[in-house]
Amino acid sequence: MSIGEMMAVGGSKAFALTDIGTGIERYKAVRAFTDKLCAPLTIEDYVVQSMPDASPIKWHISHVSWFFETFILAEKDKSYEPIDNQYAYLFNSYYVSAGERYTRADRGKISRPTVAEAKEYRAHVDRHMLNFLEGLSEAEWAELQPLLDIGLHHEQQHQELMMTDLKHMLSFNPLHPVYVEAPVKGSNGGVPAHEWIAYDEGIYEIGHKGEGDFFYDNEGPRHRVFLEPFALGSRLITNGEYLEFMEDGGYEKQLLWLSEGWYMAQNEGWQAPMYWAKENGRWHQHTLNGWREVDMKAPVSHVSYFEADAYARWAGGRLPTEAEWEVAATPLPIRGNFVESGHYHPVPLSGEAAKDKPAQMYGDVWEWTQSHYSPYPGYQPAPGAIGEYNGKFMSNQFVLRGGSCATSLTHIRPTYRNFFPTSARWQFMGFRLAKDLR
Repeated sequence: MSIGEMMAVGGSKAFALTDIGTGIERYKAVRAFTDKLCAPLTIEDYVVQSMPDASPIKWHISHVSWFFETFILAEKDKSYEPIDNQYAYLFNSYYVSAGERYTRADRGKISRPTVAEAKEYRAHVDRHMLNFLEGLSEAEWAELQPLLDIGLHHEQQHQELMMTDLKHMLSFNPLHPVYVEAPVKGSNGGVPAHEWIAYDEGIYEIGHKGEGDFFYDNEGPRHRVFLEPFALGSRLITNGEYLEFMEDGGYEKQLLWLSEGWYMAQNEGWQAPMYWAKENGRWHQHTLNGWREVDMKAPVSHVSYFEADAYARWAGGRLPTEAEWEVAATPLPIRGNFVESGHYHPVPLSGEAAKDKPAQMYGDVWEWTQSHYSPYPGYQPAPGAIGEYNGKFMSNQFVLRGGSCATSLTHIRPTYRNFFPTSARWQFMGFRLAKDLR
């Protein structure tokens, strides 16, 4: 089953592993999509690590195989033999309970195993995984299904990281290499006017219900929140609007900035979103499709929490809370510019936005919220190494919502909580405005 067929079957929801057959097809499809994303790469593209927060593509494709090997094959398949026992050390990431790990910042220093050997490792794991899955009884499948689901969504997360890490790596090359050629998608006419959509005060429920489609543990438990009356921007902030902030001296006006953000902007020399540079008096940006003039109608991306917050203050608004975002997003269909669209870049909003519903809530860019990444009331991480997936990162991070142009459609949902430090910029990060109505 192809990714397109999966979307046709699953609609806008995460694909459900209802039985062994769908589980096997889902496993094949997710693994094949990783290979599809790697198809345009040269051998040299696989091995570079451009910063400590990024990883070489070779490590990504090996780590997602390590996940299945470590948590499924090694634990449940008594006949399984690792292709190399040292891979458990090289390709662990942050799972302390699973054993020792190679230093993250030094992953780009490892030339062996080769790219060919990393691909053989993937093939080795795939052969054993498929044989193992095909031999399961219904009772064994019911026990394994939640763990397989985590592994597949984990691989989709790394597919997105592959795209953003690759983009960061290619940005250092003055030849402006192209990952893939893609048509420039313009908007039909102008960008729809920025409107305010009002929401009443009240008690709302947020968080995953704990049943049905896949969800991560940090999305629950479902709980009640009280919201004061608020309004949400009808669409994402565009490059053109952000340029107005820049030209009005937004990066020089200290009073717009949080103290840490001001220090960061001054220390790092921020004067524009990441990947922007002027050429012949016009703003251009590095994209996975090559060096392009900035499309002023497209959503602004690659801005930190600090930049988004400063813009919001300059514009007379604020960033939404994650509860406000989820209340607005939950009734809406999950559609937008995802990685399956093949743009690998945010695109302008097409057509007229509905007057009573916010547009661009899904895809294009992850939306910064003003919410700290903290546990929901009653949250408990899962026991063992799988419990290290989300809970231990609940400090010094802010929540982002909605997915991006590098996210899979079948990976996102209204309750999904992404999280990054306030200074992060290399992901496809943008924002919309909110304001109080009281």
